[in-house]
Formats: sequence, structure tokens, C-alpha cells
Amino acid sequence: MQDLAGPDMSRKSTVFDGFPLLWGLLFGFFIASAPVMSCPTGCHCIEKAGMTVVQCVSRNLEKIPSDLPRDTVVLLLSSNHITHIPNHAFKELHYLQEVDLSHNDIETMDVGAFQGVSDSLLMLDLSNNHIQSVPKEVFARLQAKISLSNNPWHCECTLQEVLRELRLDPKTVNEVVCHTAVQDEYAGKPVIQVLDSGINFCNFHHKTTDIAMFVTMFGWFTMVIGYVIYYVRHNQEDARRHLEYLKSLPSSSQISKDFDTISTVL
Repeated sequence: MQDLAGPDMSRKSTVFDGFPLLWGLLFGFFIASAPVMSCPTGCHCIEKAGMTVVQCVSRNLEKIPSDLPRDTVVLLLSSNHITHIPNHAFKELHYLQEVDLSHNDIETMDVGAFQGVSDSLLMLDLSNNHIQSVPKEVFARLQAKISLSNNPWHCECTLQEVLRELRLDPKTVNEVVCHTAVQDEYAGKPVIQVLDSGINFCNFHHKTTDIAMFVTMFGWFTMVIGYVIYYVRHNQEDARRHLEYLKSLPSSSQISKDFDTISTVL
């Protein structure tokens, strides 16, 4: 019996011994065929202390790459030529903690530029760009420490409302300067310093609106008065001409005398 069972058991053992190799090959094939988020062209992606760092510094980029790895934690995009941050630029990056967009040419940001990363983002550097103003909702619910220094800010009501809602990097607070302002006397001064002095840019906004309304109403009033004066003068001229016409007509007594003269002659 042992001789008869021996070959069968040997064959079964060989079959079972082949299963780990088969599963290994299948697993390797699955991993190889699974989609892998590649690093954006021109960038360098590294794993550092369990974090994915995407380094795209000085790569002549004109826009934020759309094919960023979804596990990106640190995104370095400084010293490029990016001019705009569109809606949902970082929406799929749920682990994103730090974004450096300093030393670019950024002028505008859409309202939803940072939607999707408000809970994860810890640091945002927008210093040394060309930003004059931003929508007041752009940083809504964003808890990150933000650097806005060295931008040509226009100091007015919207900027005041934006600064009220966000966390400025304490090291760069005095570098957020009014390049222009609703009142020229504040140009060249740090925004925080101006606001701390008690200035309220939103009051200037209301005053400007009131002045504009007053000027508009005065303009309409002037037009109405001008029309009335023109109408009266025009009618006076017509009345004068009509009166002169009536004076030029022969009177009834003259007509009667002329009639009597003709009758006497006849």
C-alpha cells in the first residue's frame, strides 16, 4: 500500500508546492498592471519620512500641474511663471499640508482655488507675486498659516475682510504693504499697521459710494433744470414772435375807416 500511495502523494506535494509561485506571479502581474500616479513632467518626486514631496522649483511652469500624485504632502512650486490659481487646483490632494507658490507671477485666484484642502493644508506661501486683490471667499475655512508678503496689494474693504478671516504668518505680517489704497496717504504702509490705527477701509467704500450717488443725483438735477430753462426760453421766443405777428396785422378800426373811404368814393 505504501508503494501505491507514494507516487500519488508525491504528485500532490508537487502541485501544492507550485501554488505559492503561481500566486506570486499573479500578485506581481496585478501590481504591475495597477495604475500608478506618475510624477509630473519636469518635476521631481521623492518619498521622505513617509511623505510624498513634489519638487517643481524653477521649472518654467506657467500653470499648476494637473497630474500631481494624490498622496502629495508637500508641493514646491516656487520660482515659476504661474499667473493664475484656478478652481479646484488641489481638490484631489487630500493629504496636502504645505504649498509653496512664492516667486511666481500670480495675479488672480478663483473663489474655489483651495477647495478640498481646507482641512489638511497647514502652510501656504503666496509671497513675492503680483496679487493686488483676491475674492474674500478664496481663503474661506482655510486654517493654514499664510504668507502674503511682497505683493502689490490695493488696500480697500475687500482686503480688510480677507485679512480678518485668515492666519497670517507672523514673520511676514509687516511685509504685507499697501501698494495703492482708497486713500493715497496709506500707500506704502503695512496693512496691519494701518488697520491697527483704527482705519476702516469699508467706511471709505461707503463714503465713496455716497459721493458717487450725490454726484449722479446732482447731474440729473442739473439736466432737469437746464431743460426747464431751455423750454421756458424757447416758449418765450415763440410767444414774442406770435405777439409781433399779431401787432403786424391791421386793426379792426383801421379796416372800418378804409371801408368808409371806399364807400364815399363810390
